[in-house]
Amino acid sequence: MIFDLDGVLADSEQLWDRLRREVVAAHSGSWGPGATEAMMGMSTPEWSAYLVEQLGARATPEDIAEHVIERMAEHYTADPPILPDAVPTVRTVAERYPTAIASSAPPRIIRAFLDTTGLGEQVGTAVSSEQVGAGKPAPDVYLEAAAGLGADPARCAAVEDSASGLRAAAAAGMTVFAVPNPHFPPPEEALALTHRVLRGIARLPDALADLAEEP
Repeated sequence: MIFDLDGVLADSEQLWDRLRREVVAAHSGSWGPGATEAMMGMSTPEWSAYLVEQLGARATPEDIAEHVIERMAEHYTADPPILPDAVPTVRTVAERYPTAIASSAPPRIIRAFLDTTGLGEQVGTAVSSEQVGAGKPAPDVYLEAAAGLGADPARCAAVEDSASGLRAAAAAGMTVFAVPNPHFPPPEEALALTHRVLRGIARLPDALADLAEEP
């Protein structure tokens, strides 16, 4: 079982968005229509370059990324944005299936999440899109997570909240469950790629049990 992080286990999509907007404004850039949606699923090198090249932030992508990630890490330390039911759901699923995280968040933030929640022992492998060829909607991060589990991607399930994440997991050949992000809901064509749409992460264990009973 492979979990996305932002929007599935952590209520962090809005926080990423706010921090990026702040850094663009602070560096004389201008937020454009559709920028939020365009960056969802991007790896750190991709979104930091987007802020500079597309939104006009006057800094290097490396400096932009360092600033935003530092601020996000501070939030995880002071007030971790863990979603309700996320931790018990991961624990329940990990009792039955090998479990991984495949996230667009940088490794530092994934580690902060695992340290904050104490889920390090339950999550067998954690992969950031920084560590692979491309961010979501490319399937790279999901394929790498499956490899880390020693599993055939076609025998893996993934849970995602965003359009780019749903497309990435589907492109990897996985069975995809959607827990739509209420702040940035995915379009119907992305939801059509999923096995089932769930009303909350707490429904995942039962959905997996149902899947295991299907012929």
